[in-house]
Amino acid sequence: MIHDLFTTILADLFNPYSLFLALTGVVLGLVFGALPGVSSTMALAVMLPFTYGMETPAAMTLMLAVFFSSVYAGSVSAILLNIPGTPGAMITLLDGHSMARKGKAAEAMAYALIASIFGGIIGWVILVLLAPVIANYALKFGSAEYAAVVFFGLALVAYASSGDTLRGLAAGAIGLIVGLVGRDKITDVPRFTFGTADLQGGIDIIPLAIGLFGIAEVLSLLTRSDDDASQVPESPARTWPKWTALRQEFPTALRGSVIGTFVGAIPAAGSAIAVALAYACEKRLSKKPETFGTGIPRGIVAPEAANNACVGGALIPMMTLGIPGDSITAVLIGVLLLHGLRPGPGLFENQPDLIITIYGALFVAILLTALVAGAIGIPVYRKILAIPQRLLTAGVLILCLLGAFSVRNAAIDVWVAIFFGAVGFSFIRLNIPVLPLAFGAVLGPLLEENLRRTLLIHRDISVFFDRPISCVLIMVSLAILVLPALFSLISKLRTVRQKTSSGV
Repeated sequence: MIHDLFTTILADLFNPYSLFLALTGVVLGLVFGALPGVSSTMALAVMLPFTYGMETPAAMTLMLAVFFSSVYAGSVSAILLNIPGTPGAMITLLDGHSMARKGKAAEAMAYALIASIFGGIIGWVILVLLAPVIANYALKFGSAEYAAVVFFGLALVAYASSGDTLRGLAAGAIGLIVGLVGRDKITDVPRFTFGTADLQGGIDIIPLAIGLFGIAEVLSLLTRSDDDASQVPESPARTWPKWTALRQEFPTALRGSVIGTFVGAIPAAGSAIAVALAYACEKRLSKKPETFGTGIPRGIVAPEAANNACVGGALIPMMTLGIPGDSITAVLIGVLLLHGLRPGPGLFENQPDLIITIYGALFVAILLTALVAGAIGIPVYRKILAIPQRLLTAGVLILCLLGAFSVRNAAIDVWVAIFFGAVGFSFIRLNIPVLPLAFGAVLGPLLEENLRRTLLIHRDISVFFDRPISCVLIMVSLAILVLPALFSLISKLRTVRQKTSSGV
């Protein structure tokens, strides 16, 4: 019986029609994900109407292919243009773009692809084997734990960013303030909207990220002298790293994949926290943490493995509990509901063949992403570097403005991108990291919502320290923020004392 079920499902997955849908989804995901301003969520939303007339297995095959490949493709614009194609790629650009500036753009994209495929497979294996167990673990998280997780993520970003932790913390605080713009979710009172209705819905992260990373990079290029304004050089013929180099990154990819899967399984946590945690973990374990951000493979492998492992992780609460792991899986739930199916425990009992089909479709999407991106994607992407710098700069600026406008077809998003482009350019000049600002804006609303919900329910801040998970996360976060500054102060005092004693 089981053998016949698997045989039927494999026949459905590898028939020409299903393979065509998977291949089409992978190609579209690689295009959508690499475009600045087009997130994975937007890509799935665009493809949703095309699934109306399909059978459920065919619809999920197409959507999962778009999902996985677009998550990887977000690293392409991060590496080549210093613009994250998806929010999960905001950490990748730290070392990815630096590596591209060394003439290793193709190699950086290869590291990102290999790590993404590895992370996707690990996430898939954990999804298949441990989905119910991880879902039960995720259910233990209440609003206090969610608030602590977000605070932990912000602390990690401040620690992992270039520059000192204090400046990163200040940038993160500005990002939290940006996240407050719009109507209060509890009182419905407008905040920081400056009397305009356009800002009452808040500031979308995509225009903000486009401005902070894309437009700021364009302005930085335009203000450099001819000697300094070096274009990202074309990559040499070599694309794929040597096996010995890849073998050294295996522990990093494994740690990032496990982190991404488990964080992705926490509803609403998302890839932003996963990639920050994976990157900060590798920086903490490294014997040379100062090399992070200068263009090292480890700084690409860790976040990309975590980012794509989140795909399998986010499917866990969706499949077992009917709860979206992130905004992307919320669209996938819409696909199932559209076809008259409600995800959750009943789906495992009533539609076991569909569950296995979804598992198989995700695995096929991972394999096709590896084949298409490796054989066609990277060679095509690297041609971007052959474009003259003036044309490339103008093209990037146009893409940034179009990408910002395409989010909601609203002119206000273009002005938001321009404004934060100026902010990002100012931060670059002042040597302040921009990444914590972007993450603060992403995680700020989630932190505020869960913090206020916890205080409304318990009316006492001590609840964060009474619950073991939130207490541990908060204490570790405080240690991450305080200890580097304390060690730096102790080091400076020792230096002053040594100079004083030698002078005497």
